[in-house]
Amino acid sequence: MFTIRPARPSDRDALYRICLETADSGADATTVYRDGLLVGHIYAGPYLAYAPDFAFVLEDEEGVCGYVIGAPDSREFEATLEREWWPALRAQYADPTDIPQAERTPDERLTHLIHHPPTASQEIVEPYPSHLHIDLLPRGQGGGNGRRMLERLFATLREAGSPGVHLGVGGGNTRAIGFYRHLGFQELERWPGGSLTLGLKL
Repeated sequence: MFTIRPARPSDRDALYRICLETADSGADATTVYRDGLLVGHIYAGPYLAYAPDFAFVLEDEEGVCGYVIGAPDSREFEATLEREWWPALRAQYADPTDIPQAERTPDERLTHLIHHPPTASQEIVEPYPSHLHIDLLPRGQGGGNGRRMLERLFATLREAGSPGVHLGVGGGNTRAIGFYRHLGFQELERWPGGSLTLGLKL
């Protein structure tokens, strides 16, 4: 039996673990990164801290096995993180800008994002101001869990007045791309490395 509930501060370790175990285009990235907290610092922790009303977890008898997190106003969220979240992490992790991009380790590539967080273009955030991340461990995949979690978040975003939501997905994650397209997401942007930005009108 799977249940969806609002995330709690005590779920932080579970979110970080799931974030890491799905960070390799949906596969386990535990052996990819030396610092197992980096992925969570970027893609999970900020939402639990600064957008808790838009964070939900999937839970079974073994514990939390998935989450969906988002921010209703991406620009406002970016500004909040710039003030409240990134400074402490920037003091902890050095900016690897002096290392050529092609020579950076996986950890250094993530550390670079802490110092230079990507932002969506204005052309995207105007019609699709919200954004989200969803990750499920293998035992939580299938059976409609992903769809149910997204619908829970979509309803919450609509209640907050959002007209649209966007997300990023790696070009190699064909399973996720197919899932999002099936839900009605449309391609908005394609990046040089193959990653896509998808959007959905709410």
